[in-house]
Amino acid sequence: MSDKKPKSVFKQGAISSEFIGESIAKHQTKTSIGAHNIFLGQVRADVIDNKTVVAIEYTAYEEMANAKFHEIREAAFEKFELTCMHIYHSLGTVKAGEICLFVFVSSPHRKAVFEALEFIVEEIKAKVPVFGKEIFEDNSHQWKVNN
Repeated sequence: MSDKKPKSVFKQGAISSEFIGESIAKHQTKTSIGAHNIFLGQVRADVIDNKTVVAIEYTAYEEMANAKFHEIREAAFEKFELTCMHIYHSLGTVKAGEICLFVFVSSPHRKAVFEALEFIVEEIKAKVPVFGKEIFEDNSHQWKVNN
């Protein structure tokens, strides 16, 4: 494990397609990379008890969450042959159809990016204290169950 201080992975609001595109473009000069893989988590318009989710409001214990994201990052670098990895998660309100989680991994070889990405996303879902409050079309709300 490195002694790097955990950096914040949080972005206020939805993660834009422009931000995602710029992130990809920045890697074109890194010619040792042979493969990238991306996971984009999008807010679904689930129907629960005949009410449609229109947004999710994300909150987190930021210091603890950033430490967990850092642990997951370090574990992935130890376990897989990765060149780089970026994780971004939304805070605040994200509307249905918008992106709330962006995970981007790169490696010299394709197999590593597939395995690493699945590991990282599953670890995030299981271990990071990020909470989502589902907001319905009638402005009622409830805490989201992770699945």
